[in-house]
Order: sequence, then structure tokens, then C-alpha cells
Amino acid sequence: LFSHPVCALHETPPGHPERSERMKAVLDALAAPAFAGLVRVEAPLVAPEAILRVHPEDYVDAIRASSPMAGLVGLDPDTTMGPHSLEAAERAAGAATAAVDAVFEGRAANAFVACRPPGHHAERSRAMGFCLFNAAAIAARHAQVERGARKVAIVDFDVHHGNGAQDVFWDDPSVLYSSTHEMPLYPGTGAREEAGAHGQIVNAPLRAGDGGSAFRAAMEQLVLPRVEAFAPDLLIVSAGFDAHRRDPLAHLELEEGDFAWATSALAAVARRACGGRLVSLLEGGYDLEGLGRSAAAHVGALMAASDGG
Repeated sequence: LFSHPVCALHETPPGHPERSERMKAVLDALAAPAFAGLVRVEAPLVAPEAILRVHPEDYVDAIRASSPMAGLVGLDPDTTMGPHSLEAAERAAGAATAAVDAVFEGRAANAFVACRPPGHHAERSRAMGFCLFNAAAIAARHAQVERGARKVAIVDFDVHHGNGAQDVFWDDPSVLYSSTHEMPLYPGTGAREEAGAHGQIVNAPLRAGDGGSAFRAAMEQLVLPRVEAFAPDLLIVSAGFDAHRRDPLAHLELEEGDFAWATSALAAVARRACGGRLVSLLEGGYDLEGLGRSAAAHVGALMAASDGG
């Protein structure tokens, strides 16, 4: 488990759904006795070169220049920075790369990064959707450059489509990006026809009101077979829990058991394809009770998988 106290300090406006209480909900849930065996690691700062493999230097400079000494700066109508936001985003990305190192070095079978702000909406040159740096994309490139991974798969089950990862890897046959998400919903991307320049983008949109059966069918029929056939050297999961039935920002009807099932299924694919190497990153999830319960179910399934379950 990778996290850092500064990630709870990232500032957003009053009433904003991406709030500091999210971190408390996740970490409180993972403080239960069932998680006593988790190895807990403080998230490091990301190496500057790791960010620059995904985001251009002028974009990174602009984000750093926007970091305020006090108060809030709006980057778009949804995305803000306060005095702690830059460090929080750099540690979220640093946790992602450190988790990749841990699984490639055999220090962990898998890892969960409990940090904020989330990252999967951040495009190469655009902050949006609460996101500053795309940690999943940064982790994928880190695995390729620093750990020799030829192919990386990213599976995203956040209720919102991860337009950022799709943007970064649209022309890259070495990274498969696959997403289940509600449509139509923010950010408006993620149609099944959006398949990438090499057919390596796999979108499985769901409709408002869909529940666990539709989600599991999409995973079993579209996502899991494509990931397995791709045979990645690393599996990254963008783990958003806002498809939970309690979430206020969307209209899917998933339960925490659906997230546990998906996690176990993805871990099984990782076990067959890449020695179990799986790194999961917290993305969305805005009802605190649903978020805590879902994160606990997700991490519990990862722990069972690391034990050979």
C-alpha cells in the first residue's frame, strides 16, 4: 500500500466531490484488522524525467507555475490547485512508479496506490477532470523505460472514461488501454468505435442503470480476453469506485462485490500473463461509504491474489 499524508491535503473548493475526506475513507477502511498484513510504504516524489515521458516540458512547467502559495487556482471549471496540490500530484505519480519497481523487483506481488488527486483524465497537455498528472500513463512508461517491459496493459473501471490514457497511448501499439464506463457521461469519450491507431484501445461503455451483471459481462466478453491475448509484461489498473450504486456523480449500480470480482479476475490474468505483476491506482469514488467499502474489497482481493488465492 503506497500513500502519503500530503495527498489528504490537496485542496479543492468547498463542496467539491474530490475532497480530502476521500483519503480518510480509504485509509480508515484499510486500517481494519483484515489488512494488518499490508506492507505500507510512504509515496516518494516522482522523478522529473518520469513525468516528461508522458507530459511535455511546457505543460509540466505550466502546472508548476500555477501552484499557489495560498488560496486556490482554477485550471478548468472542475480542476484546482492549492498550496499542497503539486506535491500531492508528484507523490501520486511517484507512488505509481515506486509500485512498478516493487513488483518488478519481487518485493511485492502487487500494489495499491491510495493517493489523490486522481490522474486518468489528464491528457498529455491538458489538466482536466480533477487530474493534473496521469499517474497510470507515467507508471506504464516507467515500466517500459526503466524495467524493460515490452508491453503494458491498463484496465480502467472508473465510471468515467479515462480520456487521458487514451490520448497518451492512441498511437502506441505497445500499450493496451481498456475501459468500462458509463456513457453518455463526462468526459464524453469512450465509444466502442474509439479503437486507437492500432486497435489497442478497447472501450466497453455501459448505460445508466446497468449493474453487476452488465459490468461482469463487459469484462468477460471484451476486456479480459483482450488483455490476456495482449500478454502484457505488467497490468496497471485505474481503480475508480464511482460506479458504485451509492456514488453521486454517476448512475451505475455496482456493489463492492463487483469490484472484488473484477480485481480477482484481473489478478488471475496478470498471474498467467506476467507473473502476477499488477499495480492498481486509486482514481474516482465520491460517496465516502461506498468508496471505503469498495477499496477494502479491492485490496482484499489483491491480497488474496498475492497469497495465491
